[in-house]
Amino acid sequence: MKIVFATHNNNKLTEVKRLVPKYITLLSLADINCFEDIPETADTIEGNAKQKANYVTKHYGLPCFSDDTGLLVDVLNGEPGIYSARYAGEQKNADDNMNKLLNNLKNNTNRNAHFKTVIALNLNDEQHIFTGIANGEITTTKQGKKGFGYDPIFKPNGYTKTFAELPLDVKNKIGHRGKAVEQLITYLKSINSINSLRNTTNI
Repeated sequence: MKIVFATHNNNKLTEVKRLVPKYITLLSLADINCFEDIPETADTIEGNAKQKANYVTKHYGLPCFSDDTGLLVDVLNGEPGIYSARYAGEQKNADDNMNKLLNNLKNNTNRNAHFKTVIALNLNDEQHIFTGIANGEITTTKQGKKGFGYDPIFKPNGYTKTFAELPLDVKNKIGHRGKAVEQLITYLKSINSINSLRNTTNI
């Protein structure tokens, strides 16, 4: 099974490739020669995920899935939310984004936050939505060199290290994207099993 993961983010691609079964071949946007910036103008995380998946379906006619992720901080009323990637400006610089968030939380003892990933899958003329959430808190300083985005300042509940300090396998198991992808894979496996049964029984 070949399916497009509608992303230009190689870090995301690496994470997801570690999770999918071998019989699923992931194609990136670059693999299908899609180099334009797909619009993300919805006012919700789910809306942006749907928008990106629908763009690939409309313009390339391929089975695909897209994800959108936001970091939501309780005391900031859900900021940065849908603006997570460009919180500090259109340059989409991770360090700038983290610095702005840390500054906005300066001297604040309530640092509770959660990551939310929504995946929109377009397959066989149907759309399916999968959601993963990781609860935690924002640290006061950047910690760790792994991961990407806000990983160096997000410490998941139950752990003493940030996402940027944890091994990728651990992050995938407990993280928002990993949880959403797990639901996606469960669904794709069910489709694969049905197709295998049909081929076996000549249905």
